[in-house]
Amino acid sequence: MSERFIPTPEDRFTFGLWTVGWQGADPFGTATRPALDPVESVERLAALGAYGVTFHDDDLIPFGSSDADREAVVKRFRAALDRTGMKVPMATTNLFTHPVFKDGAFTANDRDVRRYALRKTIRNIDLAVELGATVYVAWGGREGAESGAAKDVRAALDRMKEAFDVLGQYVTEQGYDLRFAIEPKPNEPRGDILLPTIGHALAFIDRLERPELVGVNPEVGHEQMAGLNFPHGIAQALWAGKLFHIDLNGQSGIKYDQDLRFGAGDLRQAFWLVDLLESARYDGPRHFDFKPVRTDGSEGVWESARNCMRNYLILKERAAAFRADPEVRAALTASRLPDLARPTADDGLAALLADPSAYETFDPAAAAARSMAFERLDQLALEHLLATR
Repeated sequence: MSERFIPTPEDRFTFGLWTVGWQGADPFGTATRPALDPVESVERLAALGAYGVTFHDDDLIPFGSSDADREAVVKRFRAALDRTGMKVPMATTNLFTHPVFKDGAFTANDRDVRRYALRKTIRNIDLAVELGATVYVAWGGREGAESGAAKDVRAALDRMKEAFDVLGQYVTEQGYDLRFAIEPKPNEPRGDILLPTIGHALAFIDRLERPELVGVNPEVGHEQMAGLNFPHGIAQALWAGKLFHIDLNGQSGIKYDQDLRFGAGDLRQAFWLVDLLESARYDGPRHFDFKPVRTDGSEGVWESARNCMRNYLILKERAAAFRADPEVRAALTASRLPDLARPTADDGLAALLADPSAYETFDPAAAAARSMAFERLDQLALEHLLATR
């Protein structure tokens, strides 16, 4: 294995306990692997060169545990973190597995369920901050409805807003250095989930009392499930200053949430995603939210985790080579990409209206005849991706 594709903690690769810990159960089949001890996950991922781990509350502490059992689990987990040097940059709450959340959590029709969901979240926020997390992800997997009569969506959005306002108040009053990241997803397990895309989430955030505390945690497969271009969505999140976290995996088109290892599925979008994150100097963790294929045994889990990181590093090298290639730079100039960075009306509205070349003497036919030279540029990108240049 090439030495230049060996991950180190400096790469800031992180994994959810639920990823390597997935036992392979799906709606049509039971588990194909035994349960994995969170401490073993920490130790094995550290040995592979990962930076940290993340968790839902129920990934670490079994639902319904007593306070004494909870304390023992956390103590043992913290010891593993200290022993390996692994970090916990993000945490989240499981508000979707237990039947109590069958109609949602923050937007459940039952008020007592909504209040329980808030308390469950707040309790895990305290633990997250204690373990060093600075981002708290919120995925509303059950927040939705399949029947138009079952949910007043406007009222549900009011309750969703209320939940984030209350949580924002709590972390502010506690003095926590913690921001929230909404994770959009269009469907599955609900047929229709609220805040299904990056754009929906960004519009929602603007209505909150503390919008500065809330950003997004986009996932590759989730946007692609809606047929959207993931790098474009990430570019908009970066443009808005709202990319607080990111979930990396693979997806092959509009179907169920495959959660393939990163690099599998749409490889071209993976290439452009890495190119964007690196050129934008995104400084957050590169978080892998994937499922090791259920056909493989326990060692396949660690093979897939290793390959997520390896594929990112390969694509990072390929993207850097693409950007450094003189022919690419010439092709970018031929495509007039540098001109896009120049403001259209930097001389002001009055000058625009007084400029005859902007309309009166502009020749649309001549402009339409210009070649954009995009084919050459795209082929160069493909050749760099395939490592033929």
